[in-house]
Amino acid sequence: MTKILFATAEGPPLDAATTNDLLGEAWGAEADLVVVPVERLADGFLDLSSRIAGEVIQKFTNYRMRLAFVGDITARTKASRSLRDFVFESNKGRQVWFVNDRAALDARLAAEG
Repeated sequence: MTKILFATAEGPPLDAATTNDLLGEAWGAEADLVVVPVERLADGFLDLSSRIAGEVIQKFTNYRMRLAFVGDITARTKASRSLRDFVFESNKGRQVWFVNDRAALDARLAAEG
């Protein structure tokens, strides 16, 4: 069974500087997966040229902590082919997911068994 830490929408925006705090919270909770609402993402996070997403995801990957972003980013993926491709490729694996809502997250987790 996957142990999940649900980050709140309130709190410091998720960026490279705040990632360690969230990872520490996840380790303290003995979580396998951290779920972050898209409202918590730092300005520029979904602009891949800012490198914020890459830095955050790399830290989670280095520590073998899974990460899911929950919320509708359709408008952003429609406006950016690179973001759309990044989300598509991320969702193929197990390490990082972008899902529209909690139901979609639950479905992904159920499919894993």
